[in-house]
Amino acid sequence: MNAITRDRIMEIEAAYARCLDANVLEAWPEFFTDPCLYKVTTAENYSLGYEAGMIYADSKAMLIDRVVSLRQANVYEKQSYRHILGLPTILNSGNGEVECETPFLVARIMHDGKTDLFATGRYLATCRMIGDDVKFARKIVVCDSSRIDTLLAIPL
Repeated sequence: MNAITRDRIMEIEAAYARCLDANVLEAWPEFFTDPCLYKVTTAENYSLGYEAGMIYADSKAMLIDRVVSLRQANVYEKQSYRHILGLPTILNSGNGEVECETPFLVARIMHDGKTDLFATGRYLATCRMIGDDVKFARKIVVCDSSRIDTLLAIPL
């Protein structure tokens, strides 16, 4: 199947969330094309058109570097995520790509078992077929709140 359908978008979004929730971060860059854009920002900054993000990567190599630094260099409190995803909406399609929006909610579970609502927002993604696979050419994580916890280490 070589079409990017809503079902295919739901599949990649679910697999993406499962990868992060299962702490299989080494597989995370494989969800993206190369080059790509991955950014975590706030709704306010997004609406103002600010390009910088709290997490920003514009190549697969930068995504890989982020994982390596999380595993080997960064010091942060042990935590895990649980993503809850809404249904994606296709916003635009053409030229072999589909632009979509998927709402999300992320709970963060700390090493002591404490669970908090960590982030809500929407994924703004551009999906592209690479062979038989759907990949993210662009994934902008737009967080609803302008208050971002300093423990934002793991990708959303």
